[in-house]
Amino acid sequence: MVARATGGGGGTVQEESQGRGHIRWSRFAALLLPAAALAGAILVGMANGALAASFAVSGQTFKVSASELRGEGFVQYPGVAEEIDGTRHPVAVTGIRRAELFDLCQSVKTPGAPVVLTITAGRGGRPATATDLLIDVESLEGDARFTNINIGQDASTLDRGPEGARGAPGAFGQQADAVTITNLRQVARSTQAGRFNLTGLRLKVNVGAAAKECF
Repeated sequence: MVARATGGGGGTVQEESQGRGHIRWSRFAALLLPAAALAGAILVGMANGALAASFAVSGQTFKVSASELRGEGFVQYPGVAEEIDGTRHPVAVTGIRRAELFDLCQSVKTPGAPVVLTITAGRGGRPATATDLLIDVESLEGDARFTNINIGQDASTLDRGPEGARGAPGAFGQQADAVTITNLRQVARSTQAGRFNLTGLRLKVNVGAAAKECF
């Protein structure tokens, strides 16, 4: 089915990814994850107990932006982030074996109050770096370029991302040798990494009129 879907230039997704080694994220999302297919994949993940994070999530989302993300060893599959009270949130688990993030910003807003905590790093051409990065994603925007991508692979067979980063048997999965995303805008439930180096780290609590999120 994926091979028959056409992009704006008339070629197939398969031809485009093989011929140029990249596709734009907007086209990728539109062709790859139609609502019915994504909902079915998430239900499979929930039925099989595929939890995204290895810890109970807080119940709040947070925002992450970056001018550019460069990653090696990319995988993505449906999962579930669970709160300590058992509340479950469907997510798209995104795994990257090695990542560089330029102009990184992370923000979380205090519910019901004009208070925002922001963390910035990776500026001045010195990117933040991470290994074995796993993110529980609720939404993502940007322009993406993938190298040697597989779309529609059984999530239980993914093997290019962090060790053990794979989904439930029969669930929808995708993986690529490398990914670059520019103008990244992401809403997430959790992030975990084997190692996270935040160059030029700056943490600030912003109150009142200054309480602005990353985007």
